[in-house]
Amino acid sequence: MRKATAIVHTAPARGARFTQYTAEFEAGGSLEPTPAQRFLYVLDGELEVNGLRLARGAYAYFPPAHATTVSAKTAARAAVIEKPYLPLPGCSAPAYFTGRESDIAPAPLMGDQALEVRALLPDHASFDFAVNTMTYLPGATLPMVEIHVMEHGLLMLSGGGIYRLGDFWYPVAEGDFIWMAPFCPQWFGALGKTPAKYLIYKDWNRGPQ
Repeated sequence: MRKATAIVHTAPARGARFTQYTAEFEAGGSLEPTPAQRFLYVLDGELEVNGLRLARGAYAYFPPAHATTVSAKTAARAAVIEKPYLPLPGCSAPAYFTGRESDIAPAPLMGDQALEVRALLPDHASFDFAVNTMTYLPGATLPMVEIHVMEHGLLMLSGGGIYRLGDFWYPVAEGDFIWMAPFCPQWFGALGKTPAKYLIYKDWNRGPQ
């Protein structure tokens, strides 16, 4: 990185199988290519990728070793996820693409209209992880305590609530990050007068490593 700062939230050195950080760009800052695959979600400001300007809520997926530099003409922030790619026999690695969260139709979680999910990556077996945004109206909750083999990286984008991890309960608000290891019991309920929203990563479409 040049003229930028990485605030690392989790990484393999902490037990995760991926790295997630917030990149804070100064004017003229840049993020160079990586051998891993990379997902980037713009939190504030504007970033430039391959001549395309990505504003808040826009995102990009970069396949392994994709030779693309991310640059900022003015100050900006982005959530960045990096992970070695796990090939699947018969599937080619995904291609580079960009998108905007606002262009994705929300889907209610298990029929609950108070809890909306937007899938930012295509539902295709070539992808070995998924990234979604989840938006809760005040008082909305997950319908169950989840326990599963996937791990999560969760960044609160707005609002707040209570997160259960194991047998403990934590208040969370905008800017907080949670890493959930595989098999960690988890549950969330939104509190306050405004919707709660987070960006969430999970490994996907591959067997347990």
